[in-house]
Formats: sequence, structure tokens, C-alpha cells
Amino acid sequence: MKKIQIISDKNLKSLKIKNSLIRILKKKFIRKIKLTIVIGGDGFMLQTLKKNKDSKNFFYGINSGNYGFLMNKFSIKNIISNLSKAKTINISPLEMTVRNNKNQIKKFLAINEVSILRQSRQAASLSINYGNRPIIKKLVADGVLVSTPAGSTAYNLSVHGPILSLNSKKLSISPISPFRPRRWKGKIVNDKSKITIKNLYPLKRPISAVADNIEVRNAKNIIVKTNQKIKFNLMYDKNRGLQKKIKIEQLRRETS
Repeated sequence: MKKIQIISDKNLKSLKIKNSLIRILKKKFIRKIKLTIVIGGDGFMLQTLKKNKDSKNFFYGINSGNYGFLMNKFSIKNIISNLSKAKTINISPLEMTVRNNKNQIKKFLAINEVSILRQSRQAASLSINYGNRPIIKKLVADGVLVSTPAGSTAYNLSVHGPILSLNSKKLSISPISPFRPRRWKGKIVNDKSKITIKNLYPLKRPISAVADNIEVRNAKNIIVKTNQKIKFNLMYDKNRGLQKKIKIEQLRRETS
């Protein structure tokens, strides 16, 4: 147990799983790795990873929420076997740097996506650059979304963005309800360069920048890039890995 840390959400279902897990782990042996077991939903997992961004631990999620895309299903009977045979993937988060209308700079990490959203009844008016190259000089829309492969089946999929393979080394830039140009479908870019999003009319058309669930209001300029220095070690059951879940979502989308 010295090598294992259990972090649980505070709802009744999570606490019940935690108590069952403690009883099991007291009797069983797990190979000696620095393991953090996270019990909750996807949001709780994202929150936990960001709080432990400097940790070299391996993170194994147990779902006690609704969908639990980033999590594993809990089985009292198979939990030791699942932990012993779990496969590891490494993902790097996005780093969002925002300059607001007071010229304050704020930085946050996003594991799933960075969302740029209109803040008033008026549509956002944005320019988007990739490195030194313009992707679109003027996008009028409800916003735009920059997604990682791990987050491509979340909000990104809801706005009809592409599903990305975990090993693709790509990011998806997807518009949210585009008005002009109406037919712009977004772009897939390499994850090596920074993406710069500028609010063309910050006073008349204010926008918010959101890293997963952390919001910065009245954003003027947003830089999004992959932070390759941070690697999260996520563990998944042998036959229910994150890559397999992404492929299932891809097939479900194609046949829907």
C-alpha cells in the first residue's frame, strides 16, 4: 500500500468503491510501481491530473460518474488482475496562455481541449494563426475549439470535429457554429507549433477562453501549444484501452 495512493471524489458511490478497494489491496500484492488510483468521473480525473502535473506516478482511473471515457470500469473480482495487466499510455496536455483586456497574462493546462467562446449575444470575430502562417483571417462564429487526441471524442466531437488517433501527433481546430465563412470545417495541424487566436473586436465582441473547465473572461489574445515537457502516465484495462475507446467512437460516428 505504500506505493499506492487512492484519490476519491466525495460522492457516495466513489467512497463505497474506495472502501472496497482498500480492503482488497490490504490482502493482495501489486507490482512495485508508484500508482495513483483515481475514483470519480472524467472531470475529477482531469482535475486530479492537473494538480499532480509534476508527478511521475501512474494514474489508473475507476469510473463512478456517468460516461467515464478516461476511466476504467470497477470490478471487485478482477481489480487486481486488471491493475497487474493494465496498459500504459502517455499524453501531454495543451498549455493555454491568455492575455485579457487588462493586459494580464494567465496560464492553464488543458488535457481535453481549449475552447474560445463568445461572451455576449454577439458572435465572436477571430483570427487564427498556426506558427507564422494564417489559418483563417476572420472567423465569425460562436467560437472555436482546439482539441487534443485524448479530447477529440468529447466537446470536439459534439461540434463535428474529427476524431484523432492517440499517436497521431495532431491537434484539431474546429469552429463552433460558424457564420462566416459558413462552410469552414476547421483544420487538423501538427502538435509541434503554437496556435494563436486573436479577438479582432475585444470591446464590441468579448470572448472567454476555457482550458477544459477553467475560464478566463475578456480574452484578447490566446496562445495554445502542446506542453511536451509534461507527460501523464495513464493506465487502462488490457482490453478497454483509450485507443480502443476512440476507435469505437469513430465507428459509432460513421454508422450513425
